[in-house]
Amino acid sequence: MALDTPYRAIFCDLWTDTTLDILPLRDVSFEDYIGRAGSLSGTVPIPDSSIAERAHRIKPGRTTVYLERGGDLWWGGIVWTTNLQSSGRGVVTLGIQAATFDSYAARRRIRTDAFKTEFTQPTDQFVIARSLWNSLSAGLGNSGIEVGDWEEKSGVTRTVSYRHGDETVYQEALDQLASQDKGFEYQVLVYRDPNDNGKRVRQLRLGSPIRTGATDMIFDRPGVILSYSFSDDATRGGTVALARGASTNSNAGAESRPTLSDLRRPQNPLPDLWPEIDLSSDHNEVSDKATLNSLAQAAVDAPWGAVQIPEISIRLGGIVPPALLGRTARIRITDEWHPTGLDARYRIVGVKVKPAERGKPDTAELALEES
Repeated sequence: MALDTPYRAIFCDLWTDTTLDILPLRDVSFEDYIGRAGSLSGTVPIPDSSIAERAHRIKPGRTTVYLERGGDLWWGGIVWTTNLQSSGRGVVTLGIQAATFDSYAARRRIRTDAFKTEFTQPTDQFVIARSLWNSLSAGLGNSGIEVGDWEEKSGVTRTVSYRHGDETVYQEALDQLASQDKGFEYQVLVYRDPNDNGKRVRQLRLGSPIRTGATDMIFDRPGVILSYSFSDDATRGGTVALARGASTNSNAGAESRPTLSDLRRPQNPLPDLWPEIDLSSDHNEVSDKATLNSLAQAAVDAPWGAVQIPEISIRLGGIVPPALLGRTARIRITDEWHPTGLDARYRIVGVKVKPAERGKPDTAELALEES
């Protein structure tokens, strides 16, 4: 990221969110997704001892980095690794690898019996998700993650149990909960609170699915769309799903077999005739057949048949807001493949940004799914 870039890299203390410094960050790219952690990579140039002393404050696992553009926060996360390098010409740089705050869930394990019986009665899945995030967020000190409105419900209830000693990773618990039939999505959003002097906020978003904005964002080709890709992949889809769970065999002398779901097929009729294509998933900590049935149903409903993976690359301009995830994109394309014009709506589920550098424009690659 050149010094005249519209982005600012703000490094902060993870525990208190106190700003440590604003440093130049070059060769940077960052991405964010709904339902999984995004990443950031970049390089801090170290031209002299003064910058080196300031860069010494960046401590992996204890430092956060935010990217700010036009006063808005576009990305925020935890610095997990750094790499100090010196070239043959004596050029010193500090490489930065960071991941969005969602990634913290992958670094924590459930080591409490607080969830052993709390959700053995049907509980709204949003309440369970917020309880898990509330528990793990306590490890972030004074600047944890706000879990949102406890009164917001999904209308879908679950029963789960997590015990100390099982070493269940929080992210695995959340993903398993979210990936069931009629499940949900989650994302940690970063923004400045205009009602609190621009204070930085990290807030959990839940949705079934997550949606942002009341109006469509329109992208045209020819126009703001630089390139596009619509991949149809039958290797990722299927028409029949089975989920395998934990073994419930208590007889040491007998063969150990996993708990199996029923065979599940798409709930909505397929639009045409398809051969049987099998999907299988393993859930070693699940012994409840109803949960396995729910996981199998969700697996076959989402990617039945072939999976289409649309992506577009666009120029970033003043009309493109920072909160892109969950927005509805109206894609209009006229070319040789679409001679009469494509006009379709998709939801933005992933964003990968390459800031302007060395004469190249500020661009973003948007991952889409049918809206």
